[in-house]
Amino acid sequence: MIFSYPYKHLLLILFLFTSFYAAAQSTVVTGTVTDVGNNQKLPYVSVSFEGSTIGTNTDNNGKYTISTTQPYNRLKVSYLGYKAVIVNITPGKQQVVNIRLVPTSQNLGEVTVQSKKRAKYDNENPAVKLIRQVIANKAKNRPEAYNYVEYKEYDKMQFSLSNISEKVKEKKLFRKYKFIFENKDSTSYPGKSLLPIYLKERVTQVFYRKNPEATREKRLGEKSVDFGPGFDTEGVGQYFQHLYVKVDIYDNDVLLLGRQFLSPIADNAPTFYKYFITDTITLQTGKKLVQLSFTPRNTNNILFEGDIFITLDGNYAVQKAALIINKNINVNFVRSMNIDQDFELSPDGRYHLSRSNTFADFGLSQKRKSGLFGSRTIVRRDFVINKPHPDSTYATPPEVDDEELRNKPDSFWVKNRFDTLSTAESKTYKNIDSLVHMPSFRRTADIINLLFAGFKNFGKFEIGPASTFYSFNPVEGFRLRLGGRTTADFSKRIFFEGYGAYGFKDERWKYFFATTYSLNGKSIYRFPQHYIRASIQRETKIPGQELQFIQEDNVLLSFKRGRNDKYYYNDQYRFEYVSEYANHFSYKLGLRKLIQTPAGSLVPFINSAGTQTFNNLTTSEATIGLRYAPKEQYYQGKLFRTPIINQYPKLSLEYTAGLKVLDGQYRYHKLDFRGEKRFYEAPFGFSDVILEASRTFGQVPYPLLNISRGNQTFAYVIDQYNLMNFLEFVSDKSASIIVDHHFGGFFFNKIPLFKRLKWRETASVKALWGGLSRENTPAFNGNLYQFPVDNKGVPITYALGNKPYTEISFGVENIFKFIRLDYVKRLTYLENPDVAKWGVRVKIKFDF
Repeated sequence: MIFSYPYKHLLLILFLFTSFYAAAQSTVVTGTVTDVGNNQKLPYVSVSFEGSTIGTNTDNNGKYTISTTQPYNRLKVSYLGYKAVIVNITPGKQQVVNIRLVPTSQNLGEVTVQSKKRAKYDNENPAVKLIRQVIANKAKNRPEAYNYVEYKEYDKMQFSLSNISEKVKEKKLFRKYKFIFENKDSTSYPGKSLLPIYLKERVTQVFYRKNPEATREKRLGEKSVDFGPGFDTEGVGQYFQHLYVKVDIYDNDVLLLGRQFLSPIADNAPTFYKYFITDTITLQTGKKLVQLSFTPRNTNNILFEGDIFITLDGNYAVQKAALIINKNINVNFVRSMNIDQDFELSPDGRYHLSRSNTFADFGLSQKRKSGLFGSRTIVRRDFVINKPHPDSTYATPPEVDDEELRNKPDSFWVKNRFDTLSTAESKTYKNIDSLVHMPSFRRTADIINLLFAGFKNFGKFEIGPASTFYSFNPVEGFRLRLGGRTTADFSKRIFFEGYGAYGFKDERWKYFFATTYSLNGKSIYRFPQHYIRASIQRETKIPGQELQFIQEDNVLLSFKRGRNDKYYYNDQYRFEYVSEYANHFSYKLGLRKLIQTPAGSLVPFINSAGTQTFNNLTTSEATIGLRYAPKEQYYQGKLFRTPIINQYPKLSLEYTAGLKVLDGQYRYHKLDFRGEKRFYEAPFGFSDVILEASRTFGQVPYPLLNISRGNQTFAYVIDQYNLMNFLEFVSDKSASIIVDHHFGGFFFNKIPLFKRLKWRETASVKALWGGLSRENTPAFNGNLYQFPVDNKGVPITYALGNKPYTEISFGVENIFKFIRLDYVKRLTYLENPDVAKWGVRVKIKFDF
């Protein structure tokens, strides 16, 4: 199996670093923190070694574990509404230290000892009334309440291998990497022995304007580890960043791990959460806070649990939040995930986010201790409120590849690093740099990169993808292909790519060569794109299978059902100009000459009158394409760019004109529209919806009509009709809808066996309406090509009638964490010959 971006380099990291571990003598302190008056266990108490940045918080049961290899001999314990204490400890030993905190004098009279007997939950209890006040006041407590806001933001993302076995470091393979083993961090997160392998820091100045609304993040500096030319470190960083999005508790929904979690202060949160007042606190400033605990009503839903602290100053703002992902939800590889946020008081009495720390423990199972541990820490300072700037300040300029931003001196980071690096983190940059310069590491990286990513890097160019080296089909038989492309090390402005292939049955060569020139001085894989591209290609093609939907020479797609010998030989010459804008509007201009020669059972083209045959069909086309995808984000790497699916729509419209130039045989016009959007429907999952429409004007033979995307492979493809034969339907006007819904285990989580397996339900419906005008129907026009027939003379291509083509499917995904199986049923046009009325299809997808 060949993994695609962005997962392949993540898998490479894990493979290369698995089993690193280092031991050191540690001071380990565990214990429980309670209230001195009522012995209530206190959650989220801050516990740290005095004089250090090493600290932790107690859990929901007031328990804590903290450790260090440094000779600290005192703990500092602090909590809102309680007096801070200093406790002596013994360095270098494991010990239990239980701590009892005394409430501050202002708060002593407000502590309420609650009965152990829990009353029946009431949705109108004081806690729910308070959360409704928080919801009602959300708008004024967000930064967007101001006309202008600016602040400086420090963003640190770190990933480590955790709790790796000591035995592996003794193996011969790792003897050369002893300096890596010496960089263990067993103090930052209690119970975790971390080996940092990835670190990225960024400092930005953020400007916000309400009217007209605009947000700009001006990069001031960034720093990241680099795994060398054979590894797309930047792409991995983009993927990690998507997993650990910036959490805004004031949003109704929080997107984490590709799943949409309902915020505990969402507009409809009281419907899905239970709330309890845990404590009332009076700060030294005299301001009052309420500690509000919350839990999901249904622990199987995509929800948080934890605590939030609410101000009682009339603003009902969040002063502190501790969110924990519910352990019962259906998410792969995640043992735990926490989001801790602190808000500071502004001079105007409002609170703004000052620090956010999201950290997660990943592993193949709950039982195994080893895995991957990641954290993202965001610190904001220097807030300036309602200070306007010129319009140019809020305009986002095109992103440029600025080496100066990535090479800031140490003095810059001393001043702007708002969160101190741990000792292990501070050594990560140097250790990874030393590692990638070792020949043995580079050789291993090359081999794994070829296996997982499909490419072998040679510096200025790379060969691949490996999944296309071998394939087969009825026309070409056994087929071999070898290709490659240049990298940014060759040039950041001009890129070359190509391949050569040979079919041993038809004994013909196929080839492709393209050159792309960047017009904005940056990689063509970076947003916003601005380039020109010229290409030439000779290749086989199944009618209706466009390149953006399927890569036909992937060996996994060589297996097909039924008769699938309907092919063209295409000779294509193409020129394209693409321009994207910062607002995510783009357009493209294109010219194409296409020569289609029938192959397989399509030989020859023959007119419907049966009086003339044609060796090929030549067309010349000019195209104009428009696309708008507001707030679209990408995984962007050195040699790839993949859109991140979010809740915003993507709309495209393309106009094509057939021209009688350069041997073009037909004049016609064509419009194609496509709209797609993901609808999140927490807690019921999400739906991916695709709408398409096409209209062809002018008389053309069937290869130039809209050929519906059939699928005779055994793979389940979202964009195709999985029980429609190739070339089964053609039309000059059509409209379609595809709805693919993912329940995320909403029903299966209620069934113990399925819940344990973490299976998830899917359901989809696909409907296609269309028709063929009289002028494009061969039966009425003897000069048009006859629709294809089988070897018995029975037609195999049809026009859609009054009813739509419809198919539905019900499936189970997340089988073995990466397999989706669908039962697909075709509902209409069952009378057509050689059609599958039902089938089971498989889709391979690695996901959380």
